[in-house]
Amino acid sequence: MFRLIGETNINFIGARKMAFFVSLALVGLGVFALVMITTGQGNLGIDFAGGNMIYGYFEQPVPIQDVRNSLTADFPDAEITELSDFEEANAFIIKVKQPETEQEGRDRAIQLRQAIAGAFAENPFTVESEHVIGPSVGETLRKDAMYAVLLSLFGIIVYISLRFDFRSGVAATIATFHDVLAVLGITFIIGIEFDLLLITALLTLAGYSLTDTVVVYDRIRENLKKYRSKGEFVAAINNSINEVLSRTVNTSLTTLLVVGTLFFLGGEVLRTFALALIMGVLVGTYSSVFVASPIVVEWEARFPQRFKT
Repeated sequence: MFRLIGETNINFIGARKMAFFVSLALVGLGVFALVMITTGQGNLGIDFAGGNMIYGYFEQPVPIQDVRNSLTADFPDAEITELSDFEEANAFIIKVKQPETEQEGRDRAIQLRQAIAGAFAENPFTVESEHVIGPSVGETLRKDAMYAVLLSLFGIIVYISLRFDFRSGVAATIATFHDVLAVLGITFIIGIEFDLLLITALLTLAGYSLTDTVVVYDRIRENLKKYRSKGEFVAAINNSINEVLSRTVNTSLTTLLVVGTLFFLGGEVLRTFALALIMGVLVGTYSSVFVASPIVVEWEARFPQRFKT
């Protein structure tokens, strides 16, 4: 009922070659990031690299730089995040990413607490929660995360193949895989920490991208009942994209409104998750128009067949 964009007649399919070039660059970047992460490189969170994480708070206000300076000598790789928006004032998350055995990890956790207590003897630091992850656990989690993404993509092929046809299932899976790799590559380049929360964001955007693609495919299926001749196949797909363009833009903007709120008001813990989703919504909207449908066109040109009608 609410249309930001009126009727359009944009030749989206005509721009598919340029779009494929852009997508190839994004996928290449994602593959590079995937290889680096799989081999244990990049900015891995303690979930995958192993290490210690402590969440706690001081009784009195402490500048984050003072906390960082107190750990520089013994823990130069420590990551300190201030959580001023949490219930407890002066709250911090302190992470030390250093693969080691679980026992060594426990010993380092004790050293970490002692270092903080020694530096702020007159301002006690209360530990609310503490986690120690060994390197073997981190490697297992890293592999399981990759399997989860691949399994979700396989499910997409099955679902779309049953609802439309196998060609559409493959095209939707390629588009979804494109989105996941693109966001993974961008987050890798800008240095976002790769952790379980980011994996959650990638799986979430995979579902979002699929939903957007299904809407386009539904309209294509409807329009193919009108355009039966081979020459009108491209016109049917182009018209379908134009007809759902307003819906696609509305969906993307309302989703960005919610995710943007999480990014600015959700605190440090949710900021990475929200940023990945923001990029995912933008990339997913692009792929629904310039990747999923053009792949069907290219497939039809080489192996003619029909959508289920």
